[in-house]
Amino acid sequence: MTPSDLLVEAFSRVPETVERAVRGLSEDQLASRPAAGANTLAWLAWHIARGQDAQIAALQGSEQLWTADGWYERFDLPFPADALGYGMSSDEVGRVRASADLLLDYLRAVTARTVEYVRGLEPDEFDEVVDDSWDPPVTRGVRIISILDDDVQHAGQAGYVRGLLFFA
Repeated sequence: MTPSDLLVEAFSRVPETVERAVRGLSEDQLASRPAAGANTLAWLAWHIARGQDAQIAALQGSEQLWTADGWYERFDLPFPADALGYGMSSDEVGRVRASADLLLDYLRAVTARTVEYVRGLEPDEFDEVVDDSWDPPVTRGVRIISILDDDVQHAGQAGYVRGLLFFA
């Protein structure tokens, strides 16, 4: 397998994991919290897609699907279009309300674009420096792994939150 093949396989698993966490739940259930101040399932699913969308768009030099494909309008959240979830207050996290279908549709669209992007990369492109503000500088490959790591952590958290809320 090539590095691209491995990344396609890994990114393709994220929507499946998130779907297991959110499928069949109402907007109210998706917005509930296992404890005061905890992240909601809706916020976790939204944040996974938003972070991946923004970072892959930056690597591609393209517009985010969030704005380019009208997801910002469909979600109709009370945040500016550039909100990703990073640094949000507990109150702001609670304002992320959406259906499971909408959350999953956006994540699937983002994942499809990510898969297309990584499939098109040649092995030597993973070594290109994309951010020299870090020491050591961040390569394209390291940035992609960072995006994937964030997605997998939040997807696991979503499964855990569902278990706490509905099976505890």
